[in-house]
Amino acid sequence: MSIMTSRRDFIRIAGISGAALVSNGMTGWNPSDGALRFINPIDGDMLNERDGSFSKEGLYIPVVIGAASDSKIIINGIEARYRADGFMADILLKKYKNLIEVYDAKTGTRQSMIVYWLKNYVNRYRLSLDDNIWFLQDIAENSLKYKSLFENPYLGFFRQLHDIYGTKVHINIYYQTDGFNLSQMPVKYKSEWRDNSGWLRLSFHALQNDPDNPYMKAGYDVVKRDCDKVMEQIRRFAGEELMGPVTTLHWGEATVDGSRALRDSGYLAQVSDFVLRDGKHSISMYLDLEQTRHMNDRLVWKDNRENIIFSKISIVLNSHEVEEIVPFLDELKKDPHKSAYMDLLMHEQYFYPFYRSYQPDFRSKVTTGVKWAADNGYTPAFLSECVFG
Repeated sequence: MSIMTSRRDFIRIAGISGAALVSNGMTGWNPSDGALRFINPIDGDMLNERDGSFSKEGLYIPVVIGAASDSKIIINGIEARYRADGFMADILLKKYKNLIEVYDAKTGTRQSMIVYWLKNYVNRYRLSLDDNIWFLQDIAENSLKYKSLFENPYLGFFRQLHDIYGTKVHINIYYQTDGFNLSQMPVKYKSEWRDNSGWLRLSFHALQNDPDNPYMKAGYDVVKRDCDKVMEQIRRFAGEELMGPVTTLHWGEATVDGSRALRDSGYLAQVSDFVLRDGKHSISMYLDLEQTRHMNDRLVWKDNRENIIFSKISIVLNSHEVEEIVPFLDELKKDPHKSAYMDLLMHEQYFYPFYRSYQPDFRSKVTTGVKWAADNGYTPAFLSECVFG
């Protein structure tokens, strides 16, 4: 096997990622022009029990609207009360998808938006793995020897983790590496893949590891071509049961057309780091600075225009020393929005002694993150089980 270029070796998250600046669509807003603005929530927000209060009828959330102080604002039929930061009314969410309609009775101005209620989101976690191909190459090369998939040391470790903690593991895979591609994967393990589909997922990550940032400027056709190659092979050697509507793109950057290609392939939820540092953003798919700020504050958001859900990784485990992981997660837990769902990420290459940036404490880092989640009341759940109605 060749030695891969290290992915995200430059990323070092020293604290809670990014400044929690709320994106509220208020840029350039002049309340005297009669316009209405959604301050909180905004269009596409995916809300949970930490955003409001339960009743037997559903979830009540405070909706805040920016408008001139002499306005008469009606939100979903309820007259809003004026306060310093805007007009507010408690609105009931009954379904997964909810229409919020705002009307100024004095001017006749109307606005509307769609928000979502995630009923199975809080206190859930998953473990996701990026840059994966070598474990599949090993299984293919040892197919005459291995009676089970889990004789592969890498996959065997995650099976042990699942047996202990019930962890659900999402593996984002390449199509090829030096001397191997997915068409060489045997079908002999297909039934075993299917038998473990309750806790394992496989999805498209990229054609291959190199070059870096392969899809930052790629158009629709390039992303769709590479995605289709991987998905075709997953169906062949593992089965449809291992697939789902969530993936993480290699390096987490895409054009809007590239993201659409993933969506049209079935990946309606797309995960990235959404890094926000020093007033700049990166690894944010196609989202702009304000949207990235909002992702850092909310973790999950839907671009309703594109019908794509975006979700933020909570921690990149290989970017921390073992002793830093628990303090980082403890700090993250202090924020009720940033800790609602925990997405723990690790990269495959650090597992192998031959890799130039091998991390001998790979198992310990992963186990520390998963154990923290279990000890802090988080239960295993794929992201797809939490963000779709």
